[in-house]
Amino acid sequence: MPNSPGRAHRKGISIPRLLKMFPDDDAAEKWLVAERWPDGIACPRCGSMNVNTQNAHKTMPFRCRDCRRRFSVKTDTPMEASNIGYQNWVIGMYLIATSLKGVSSMHLHRDLEISQKAAWHMAHRIRAMLSSGGGGMFEGPVEADETFVGGKSKNMHAWQRKRLDGRGSDNKVAVAGIRDRKTKQVRARVVDRVDSDLAVFAMAHTDPGAPIYTDESPIYDCIPNHETVKHNIGEYVRGQVSTNGMESFWSMLKRGYIGTFHRMSPEHLHRYVAEFEGRHNNRDADTEEQMGRMVRGGEGKRLKYDDLTAHRHGDRAVAV
Repeated sequence: MPNSPGRAHRKGISIPRLLKMFPDDDAAEKWLVAERWPDGIACPRCGSMNVNTQNAHKTMPFRCRDCRRRFSVKTDTPMEASNIGYQNWVIGMYLIATSLKGVSSMHLHRDLEISQKAAWHMAHRIRAMLSSGGGGMFEGPVEADETFVGGKSKNMHAWQRKRLDGRGSDNKVAVAGIRDRKTKQVRARVVDRVDSDLAVFAMAHTDPGAPIYTDESPIYDCIPNHETVKHNIGEYVRGQVSTNGMESFWSMLKRGYIGTFHRMSPEHLHRYVAEFEGRHNNRDADTEEQMGRMVRGGEGKRLKYDDLTAHRHGDRAVAV
């Protein structure tokens, strides 16, 4: 398999190679099963490995002998209840894994020959697979920074400005982020307000005693072992102190906003942030491994269309 551009140690997958690996739904299903259950098929409901794999049911090929429930590789994942074929699911994962600035639903709609509505739902489901949902503490040094995502308030309708009133710079939505220089891993979350919660978020995911680097914002003054660079006077690096790595991540997120999606609604912004975070944190893995991590990361994360369109306020991620 050819190497991916910019990461010579990684093994990528070319389009011809991808189609040879997954020529049809059967091949894609076998790969999904092997990636989800590398140690043997287990019932998603009771965990039993006493599974009948010779079940003749068309869409539920497995049956648990203990709880007597039928299931498939889609069960209890974002793919559950989807009529999209396995081959299209795998190709969708490939496209999102390998597109640094993301893939629009219109792109998926055209490439996979599915409706735009189905492609939009699929993309959000794959973002759920990419969401890390936490992780260990960063050992540091850690860079902490924030950014603001959204259109300019002067271009918004009055009801949109009212909905976003008080949210950071120019009524945009704030996103907090930290980056561990040791592992190069990033953690980012949508936050409701630009206040001390940003500092709390940084400290909640960093080992006590690890140095934290920020800009000169007073929001971070409560952080111990804290050093700053003063962007307001043109200082961006002072010795080891900078937030350049975190700002590079923000740059990629903004390129996706401007060049691919053109808009990320506040209701779903945390899903796009999770996508960029997950892709960044998996970037050193081979492409097939990146896709495999998506499959395993989807365990227990069913995402219904109604959940995406309900626009519940509590649906967004919080700082910690």
